[in-house]
Amino acid sequence: MEGSRQDEAGGAPQPAASRYLFPRHPGEVNRLDLQHYAFREAMGAHYFAPIQSPERILDVGTGTGQWCVDMKAEFPRALIVGLDLVLGKPVRDGRYNFIRADVTSGLPFPPETFDLVHQRLLRAGIPVDAWPGSVAELVRVTRPGGWVELMEIGKELTPGGPATSELIGCLNRLAALQGLDPDGRVVLGLDHLLTEAGLNRVTSRRIELPVGEWGGRPGSFLASDMRAMFTRLAPAFEARCSVTQPRKVELVRTALSECEELHSCAVFLCAWGRRPEAATR
Repeated sequence: MEGSRQDEAGGAPQPAASRYLFPRHPGEVNRLDLQHYAFREAMGAHYFAPIQSPERILDVGTGTGQWCVDMKAEFPRALIVGLDLVLGKPVRDGRYNFIRADVTSGLPFPPETFDLVHQRLLRAGIPVDAWPGSVAELVRVTRPGGWVELMEIGKELTPGGPATSELIGCLNRLAALQGLDPDGRVVLGLDHLLTEAGLNRVTSRRIELPVGEWGGRPGSFLASDMRAMFTRLAPAFEARCSVTQPRKVELVRTALSECEELHSCAVFLCAWGRRPEAATR
């Protein structure tokens, strides 16, 4: 793993790619980076787990890889691995590797490899019944004394107006059709998943991020993210939810106005826990 960067272009797409809720699009790099920058400004950090001088870090569902880039700046001596089904932005750094893999099919690493395993916003890609096994995989590749951190978005914006609720309802129906998590029960139980996987010192935190210009730069970023996300879902909305393109355009416009008027926030849940040290004889 510490050798040359893996071949990002080779190999057939993983089956899980067909479960991912959002369509592939050239603009996804910009959308996902906006999400990342919004989190960074609102949270004031890239992670919550109390890590100290980690040597190896894994980011599961790395997207564009920007989280890894920023972690490299914070921990320049660490080896950082980004794992996803699709390559994000090219990163030229001998201490960064990209690996193409699917967490639901098992991680391609030996046990007890990483000091921090980070996973964010995979509610749109991991089926409900696959979450316990996927979290167990994250724990398996974490060193004793290391940390696993999860972050996911809830099922609604709050407060939300009628157009916002209709859009989110369509999104949740699409998620249900693909076996994902339409009602947010996985998100609400992130801490329980970590505890059941054998971690201790499990802690959870609720984060509300503004959506709209009223919320400054993070709010502006998330409003742009929301606009792009629902625009790219237009074909699925028409096919699965009977929402025509003109109706979708009107819903997005009205929903963004509602977010400004109501000062709506997207609710995120974060949980982290520590793998116990091996028992001494």
